[in-house]
Amino acid sequence: MVRKCAREAFGIKKAQWRARVRWFNLAVLTITPAIWAYGACTTPVRLSTLYWSAAYYSITMLGYHRLWSHRSYKASKPLQYLLMLMGSSAVQGSAYWWARGHRSHHRYTDTPLDPYNAKRGLFYSHIGWMLVKPDTKPGYADISDLQKDDVVQWQHRWYFIISAVMGYVVPTVVAGLGWNDWWGGLYYAGMMRMTLAHHSTFCINSIAHYLGETSYDDRKTARDHLLSALLTMGEGYHNFHHQFPMDYRNATKWYQYDPTKWFIAACAVFGLASNLRVFPDSEIKKSELTMELKALKKVQDNIRWPAKAEELPVVSWETFQEQAKKRALVLISGFIHDVTDFVDQHPGGRYLLLKKVGKDATAAFCGGAYDHGNAAYNLLAMMRVGVLHGGVEHIKTITPGERLRIIEVRE
Repeated sequence: MVRKCAREAFGIKKAQWRARVRWFNLAVLTITPAIWAYGACTTPVRLSTLYWSAAYYSITMLGYHRLWSHRSYKASKPLQYLLMLMGSSAVQGSAYWWARGHRSHHRYTDTPLDPYNAKRGLFYSHIGWMLVKPDTKPGYADISDLQKDDVVQWQHRWYFIISAVMGYVVPTVVAGLGWNDWWGGLYYAGMMRMTLAHHSTFCINSIAHYLGETSYDDRKTARDHLLSALLTMGEGYHNFHHQFPMDYRNATKWYQYDPTKWFIAACAVFGLASNLRVFPDSEIKKSELTMELKALKKVQDNIRWPAKAEELPVVSWETFQEQAKKRALVLISGFIHDVTDFVDQHPGGRYLLLKKVGKDATAAFCGGAYDHGNAAYNLLAMMRVGVLHGGVEHIKTITPGERLRIIEVRE
């Protein structure tokens, strides 16, 4: 039954099932948490080991994403080797393999050529793509720089040994030699930490494409959210990252959680990192403004606006006078307004309004008697029923609400 559901989820025929499963990945992603679960049942966690697990988790998550996937800064050789060892401790593939897939993800986001296409579902983008070989190869990505990088190639050649040492041996040995907690080091600093690091990283491809706001562009699934940032150790401002992938930051605000940004900035202070790439602030603000205007445009389109002057009938003075005997018509700025239903609501009292019926009340409305505000001008415009014919100056034909009106220009 489980196999049948999985086949349906991934669109795999029964005959292809075993050939398509990535058995090594499946083993790592199931055995690792299983060992953690066993350890949690048999070995009480010690406070020192818990602290070490949290510290090593933080080290693991700094990894090789922003340096080798996006070349967002330059790192000294010591920092490169350090980052390579830190990234290897996650046991998620070599930097060469990981960066190649991630570049395809950015180039072909939300398409069949995206190796962890979010449009194939939350489960698939989170972990499914790791468990089953894709029916379409990831799209082409330029990795010529990675092929020439001696540190990347060194790790790729020796990846399984390096990842085994950094992922399993180091966390165990530190806890064992440090405070004689060998099994706790293996279960918690090793297996627990690795399981959390796996799913924290996977959340970048899944949760960060489903939860939050499209702060800079809504044409792709990537989104920004504090919860995603907390789950992914700062990678959750993902809409920003997809718009400005070469930026060494994942977010620009000082209060936005992004430990990797702080780590890179600290390395720069000590001379270990340089050429930190930052997208021009004005361009970032343009993208923000675009989305804000788009949201306001939706609000604007749901508001009822006054009739345009060219849509109203042109009325002579005589006709205006005659009609004013039947209903409360007032002339202001060349527009004839029917204030019949507003007489009893007039804040200044009905008398002040009624004494202007059939007359030109432009001077009184526009500061002669009272300097009306934006709300009054906007409301008055909704009462327009005609335009007076002949020589009356239009003082304010555009209401305050219309002056900053958003116009969508179509290509």
